Amino acid sequence: MDYSELSERTVVVTGASAGVGRATAVAFARRGAKVCLVARESQGLLDAKTEVESEGAEAIAVAADVADANAVFAAADQCERRLGPIDVWVNNAMATVFSPVAEITPEEVRRVTEVTYLGYVHGTMAALGFMRPRNRGVIVQVGSSLAYRGIPLQAAYCGAKHAIRGFTDSLRAELIHEGSKIALSAVHLPAVDTPQFDWARTHMNAQPRPVAPVYRPEVAADAIVRAALHPKREYWLGNRTSLIILGNIVAPSMLDRLLAATAVEAQQTDRPANPDRRDNLFTPVGGLHRTNGSFGIEAGADAIAVSELGARITAVIGGVLIAAVFGALLGRAWHHRRIQRS
Repeated sequence: MDYSELSERTVVVTGASAGVGRATAVAFARRGAKVCLVARESQGLLDAKTEVESEGAEAIAVAADVADANAVFAAADQCERRLGPIDVWVNNAMATVFSPVAEITPEEVRRVTEVTYLGYVHGTMAALGFMRPRNRGVIVQVGSSLAYRGIPLQAAYCGAKHAIRGFTDSLRAELIHEGSKIALSAVHLPAVDTPQFDWARTHMNAQPRPVAPVYRPEVAADAIVRAALHPKREYWLGNRTSLIILGNIVAPSMLDRLLAATAVEAQQTDRPANPDRRDNLFTPVGGLHRTNGSFGIEAGADAIAVSELGARITAVIGGVLIAAVFGALLGRAWHHRRIQRS
């Protein structure tokens, strides 16, 4: 398949009723793709479908909880039958809880894991079920810098994102071993202004917020479309994502202390949490489904997506240059000192 052209291609997006998923569905629609939107909440899902169709695209909405494997397989079957062969599958659905580990319950951790990790596993298996016989297709895993570096207050979510990366790496090696033409790409995002901060469960006294810098969902959507068109092993979106991932490789202990000192406050606003706040952990929340969240005033509209390989090469070159300059300065100082002594 020629992925330089999305016209009339079938794309499945999970978590498509709001946030990054909704922006991604619209972005694919604008490029002529047929879009199958998958999410739990029916009205928000239907509204998202209407938005996709307003771009002139053919679209269907399938209500399914990605934590339910059979529901995901049935959704894939429906998408394939109604829109044609699935060319691109985007795993994006997520759930989180803002809480110290000491205050989160096992049931909450299980639910976050079932949605955020197993939802990706189920989606990937469903996509492979249709792509393998044709030996073509692209699966995009929407990840996060938190897939490499856990932060306080989101242990369940970070654990699930780490698990996705391990699962994806294993599958990628298997596909290479098979000589498969199915492409597998991950897009690791920075903080994005989505409704999750309005409806995620929290045990904190203040309303949650994304850690700055924050970006618009459309920025993430463009990177996801790029991964579908030009699949690489991984894309890292935004400078902060690359810094966090590379920083965790070079100095994890230092990052532990930095996050301990800054990340708890950075995830809370100065507004008290609403005692009547509804959350979407176990059941959908109606009336809040939209693309953007409550932090649009600070959300950036542009960010560079670099391939993992490109980021690592740049970091290595930068490190070598810094070492070379530092070495040259030390050499000059040593030479000058020798001259003074002589």
